Amino acid sequence: MAIVGKQFPDLNVDAMNEMGDTFKLNVLEEAKNNKKKVLLFWYPKDFTFVCPTELHAFEAAKAEFEKRNTIVIGASCDTPEVHFAWLNTPKDNGGIEGVTYPILADSNRNLANTLGILDITNEKYNEETGVVTVDGDNVTYRATYVIDEDGIVQHEGVNNMPIGRNVNEFLRIIDALTHVQEKGEVCPANWEEGKDAMSANRTGTAEYLANHVN
Repeated sequence: MAIVGKQFPDLNVDAMNEMGDTFKLNVLEEAKNNKKKVLLFWYPKDFTFVCPTELHAFEAAKAEFEKRNTIVIGASCDTPEVHFAWLNTPKDNGGIEGVTYPILADSNRNLANTLGILDITNEKYNEETGVVTVDGDNVTYRATYVIDEDGIVQHEGVNNMPIGRNVNEFLRIIDALTHVQEKGEVCPANWEEGKDAMSANRTGTAEYLANHVN
C-alpha cells in the first residue's frame, strides 16, 4: 500500500546508535520537530551481504544529506543487540563499524507491518491448531522513504533483496523536492541540480520540450 502524499506513521520504534545506546525514535517526530527532511532506508538483515555495502554507502554520503537539511536513518527488524554487535564488527569482517546514523530495531515489526514491506506470502490459518503460518523470511525488502519537514512522504521505493540502491539517486530526489519547495517549479525527467526545471502548465511544458528534447 503506497503512502506517498500521506503522513508517515506516528510510531515509536527502538533504535540503536554507534555508542550502544538503545532509545525510542519516532520518524515522523524527527521530521516535524527538527524541521528536517528524513531519508529512511530499510534493509533485510544484519550480518548479510548487500546490506553492509548500502549502510557504508549512506554513511559516506551522510555529509551530503546533512547539507540538504536531511536526517539519515537506517532500519531493519533485527534487535538493538544485534545492531550493536554489527556496529562493532570491522569492515574487513563484513561489519558496519564506522556507521554513525541511528538504526531502527523494529523487532516487533510494528512499523514494517504498517508500511507493508515485509517478505510475507501465502499466509495460512490452521483452524484445528489455531496456528498461522507464512512463506517468506518475515524481514523487510529494501524500502526507501523521503519524508518532508511536515512529515509527508514524498518518495517511496522498494527493491527486492538482491538489488542494492544508488545513494546518489536519493540525493537527486531530495534536490528535486527542495527545488519544488523553493522555486515552485516542477522537475522533468533526468533533472539534476543546476539544470532547467519547468512551470507546471501547458506553456511551461511546451517551452521545455522545444528547448531540451530533440
